[in-house]
Amino acid sequence: MTTKKKILIATAVVIVISSSVGYSLYSRNKGIVTVQSGKVVRQDLAQSVSANGEIKPKKYVNVSSNMMGRIVRMPVKEGDRVRDGDLLVQLESIQTEADVRAAEATLNAAETEVEGMAASIRSAEATVASAKAEITRAEADLARAKQNFDRMASMNKEGLIARDVYDRAKSDYDISAAQLNSTKARLLQTEAQHAQVLKQRDGTALRIAQQRAGLTRARDQFSKTTIRSTLDGIITYLPVNEGEIAIVGVQNSPGTVLMTIADMSVITAEVKVDETDIVNVKIGQQAKVKVDALGEERELPGHVSEVGNSALTRSGGTTSTTAGGSQEAKDFKVVITLDNPPPELRPGLSATATIVTATRQQVLTAPIQALTIRELDKDGKPASATDTKPATPEASTQSTSEADKAKKKMEKEGIFTIKDGVAIFREVKSGITGTTDIEIVDGLAENDEIVTGPYQVLRTLKDNTKIKVEQTP
Repeated sequence: MTTKKKILIATAVVIVISSSVGYSLYSRNKGIVTVQSGKVVRQDLAQSVSANGEIKPKKYVNVSSNMMGRIVRMPVKEGDRVRDGDLLVQLESIQTEADVRAAEATLNAAETEVEGMAASIRSAEATVASAKAEITRAEADLARAKQNFDRMASMNKEGLIARDVYDRAKSDYDISAAQLNSTKARLLQTEAQHAQVLKQRDGTALRIAQQRAGLTRARDQFSKTTIRSTLDGIITYLPVNEGEIAIVGVQNSPGTVLMTIADMSVITAEVKVDETDIVNVKIGQQAKVKVDALGEERELPGHVSEVGNSALTRSGGTTSTTAGGSQEAKDFKVVITLDNPPPELRPGLSATATIVTATRQQVLTAPIQALTIRELDKDGKPASATDTKPATPEASTQSTSEADKAKKKMEKEGIFTIKDGVAIFREVKSGITGTTDIEIVDGLAENDEIVTGPYQVLRTLKDNTKIKVEQTP
């Protein structure tokens, strides 16, 4: 036999043997699915919500002017730390200061006029008193003259006195009566003058009250030319310079914002939480805040201090209830107060917050990807190998009995356990969800070996399927 024939025979034998071995391995592994496995372990678990936002001070003030004027002095600059009452801006005050001086002069003149009227009133009161005294004297003179006249008239009737004596007594009586009437007339005139002076005094008093109000207004306008800080803080925004005009805001047009003062003693991170997560966020929950400017490794502790009740659209603004409703995705504002804010923080820095919404101590956990959904029949056995799917056109052709049977199926979440090389579907009850693991409340035991992947295998894996665990390198 030639060498060539020997080589051909040897090659044929090798091929036959290889084919036999390959077919044997194929027959042995037919129907076996390769999977990845893991263990049910007991550990601490935390459920969290992540959201993006920015750093903001808890309290800040946008300083603006209550009157229009040119800025003549501004002794502060952006980044300065100011205290309550410190001078921030001085506006031009020539006109307002002149108005104050004019109002003060007018008020002083009116008060001097009232003082002069007080003297006139005292003089009029003295004149009235004198007139009343004269009336008393005139009444006494009249009574004496009347008594003398009556006696002379009686004696004249009896012829005891001369006619001229009687006439003289009558003349004295008439003069006394006239003097009394004249004195009474002077009293009425004096009382009228006194009343007139009192009215003038009351009118001047009203004018003084008006002038005092005008002085108060002038002083208020003058005080508005000096703008002082209303809190302790840092000037974080200063868009104006000396020489510019401060504009007062009107109804639909805001005025000039001269500067912003922020109280940096209490700093917050204002973030937007998705509507699907907001139900788990509560006031007082602990949080960790990362600020891009401080580096990815640094986390700032804080706590939730405010949870918004009104939804915010992704395009900005607060939503309102309408008949049609909006399908746009919505966020909710959540404010996190930082416990120990570092001094280098600045308002407006981008931040990412992680809020711990629930924690569990030493609970059973499994990898999140191991959890799947199957349809179970009335006996609690898996009825489908895939996740829940909508009905297909072929389903409409099934019989009435099949439709009734399908109605009895229900979706349950579970995990495939591994026992003797077979995947067995176990219904489980889950709890909170961590970053990579999920709490197993019921259905599994510690150290149970479970199927964790791959995803495509888990999606189609059937109950009681033979499996082979993929060896990790």
